[in-house]
Amino acid sequence: MIQPHRNRRQLPAPGAAAIAAQAPGGPMARCCPIVELRQYTLHAGMRETLIALFERDFLTTQADVGIEVIGQFRDLDDPNRFVWMRGFPDMAARATALGAFYGGPAWKAGAKAANATMIDSDNVLLLHPLGADGGFDRARAAPKRPGLVVVEIRYLDRASLPAFCAFYAATMAPRMAAAGATPLAAFVTEDSPNSFPRLPIRENATVLVSILGFSGAAAHRAYQAALAAGPDWREVAGDPLLAQFMRKPEILRLEPAARSRLRG
Repeated sequence: MIQPHRNRRQLPAPGAAAIAAQAPGGPMARCCPIVELRQYTLHAGMRETLIALFERDFLTTQADVGIEVIGQFRDLDDPNRFVWMRGFPDMAARATALGAFYGGPAWKAGAKAANATMIDSDNVLLLHPLGADGGFDRARAAPKRPGLVVVEIRYLDRASLPAFCAFYAATMAPRMAAAGATPLAAFVTEDSPNSFPRLPIRENATVLVSILGFSGAAAHRAYQAALAAGPDWREVAGDPLLAQFMRKPEILRLEPAARSRLRG
């Protein structure tokens, strides 16, 4: 379950009106119409420093201005990568919220320390849900243990995106679930112009992003083995989509940080 952030003193969640509008059953029962998937490359040994700073200073303060921090993670395959996701109701709200946060006191106080941990923060994909049920389900019961969150990023030709999405929804997603994945969300590239140019995004990438949950690394390995034992996606998709499988997906195996709302 994705729930509002509370600080360690359990103060009431900020942005009550915005959060109420996004409650299960409300107009935004699924999170979120606009999502940023952010991958940061860090200086060696600085990830724990950034996570501590992020979770202490940048969770409730982003919620205060209408930003929904979905989750923050350690990349298990790169000790110098920090991955996180945040969501917005729409592109105009994104611009307003980011302007308020990056012009506000929390970022001004913490920016120097946060930036000192980073080599690069521009690896950002701007996304929207694949279909009406593609976003994160706020009503999903939170697992008792953090588990493993796996992000599969498939790079596609822009012209083939509609056909690939149809194949993914009809064939790939059901088979992935049958192989043991818990589908958490699916997103595709958002084509709108960057509404907050101060923060770059990867504007030339066309992607389909699957976000999957597992109890742990062993469950993920079993999932991969189950998929490998079945027919190759290229065989099933046939010639029209063959070229879309020539590039292997980018796989992120993510360990949720202590205060991450999204867990496997």
